[in-house]
Amino acid sequence: MTPENFTGARVVPAEFILLGITDRRDLRLTLFLIFLPVYLVGLLGNMGMVVLIRAEARLHTPMYFFLANLSLLDACYSSAIGPKMLVDLLLPRATIPYAACALQMFVFAGLADAECCLLAAMAYDRYVAIGNPLLYTTAMSRRLCLALLGASGLGGALSAFVHTTFTFRLSFCRSREINSFFCDIPPLLAISCNDTSLNELLLFAVCGFIQTATMLAIAVSYGFIAAAVIRMHSVEGRRRAASTCGSHLMAVAMLYGTLIFMYLRPSSTYALNTDKMASVFYTLVIPALNPLIYSLRNKEVKEALRRTWSRSCCPGAGCQG
Repeated sequence: MTPENFTGARVVPAEFILLGITDRRDLRLTLFLIFLPVYLVGLLGNMGMVVLIRAEARLHTPMYFFLANLSLLDACYSSAIGPKMLVDLLLPRATIPYAACALQMFVFAGLADAECCLLAAMAYDRYVAIGNPLLYTTAMSRRLCLALLGASGLGGALSAFVHTTFTFRLSFCRSREINSFFCDIPPLLAISCNDTSLNELLLFAVCGFIQTATMLAIAVSYGFIAAAVIRMHSVEGRRRAASTCGSHLMAVAMLYGTLIFMYLRPSSTYALNTDKMASVFYTLVIPALNPLIYSLRNKEVKEALRRTWSRSCCPGAGCQG
């Protein structure tokens, strides 16, 4: 973005106008009817995963501790965007107050970056479980699990604080119209009348550092996992390793692929209308897919779900089957 000759006091609008996914009124109801079930599936699926892991004693292991927190993050960050987006699809004109816009950016950016860090912690957990199964419970102690979770949250909060602070120090005198359905960084930089080169550098540096560091941690962990699997003589052990790691790798590929496409590009390649669909994918679709990926590909989760269903349907009767 080219710097503008702007002087004077910082311009702070009372509210922004969200242009939304499309300006075609005939499509908005259709999109609402599509995205509402997607959001509800994601919300109910993720919260259901949290409740299931909490209720089932057999799932009280480090692996499912991280999975429960991943599900909670997915539910929270889709809820930071989804409900307002759905309501705005039904309104002729969507607005968001200045303070609410800043809060939405902070919450969403913090949760998204925390999820990247949590996925790296989950990769390390899988390495310990497969590479050192006899020492797994000792190595992945509750203190270490809480420390990894806390580090993930702190990393996300610091990243969100930097982006939100520097974005909302800008003046928005060029326009109040955000070409998106939520307060994302690139659309806000596009309507600022200040030089945004520092913001773009911070976006690339901070997001680049978090995503590169976490991807490197995931790659190293899976390198050790691959070496451990090769040394296995049991076909069943290899199958179990592939099953538990496959779900995690699929979640990593979906999230990182979309985030790299969205944020680690030169500003000259931003196409805000095209990027909206990518934003929909990682704000609504990925959170809806994650619980399905982890449950459908995980025998322990399916068995726990079956036991919980049996108890709820036939309390005290010991249902058969």
